Amino acid sequence: MTALLTAYVLMWPVIVAGILFTIAGGFARDVKKARDEGRPII
Repeated sequence: MTALLTAYVLMWPVIVAGILFTIAGGFARDVKKARDEGRPII
């Protein structure tokens, strides 16, 4: 039971890191596209 709880607790930082990486990657692509098109990001 302890191993399952440990795995459950340690799983969340991995999930959050993956989501953060996905969001940051999408934002970086948007910034690059905006710069290439010569328009502001905001």
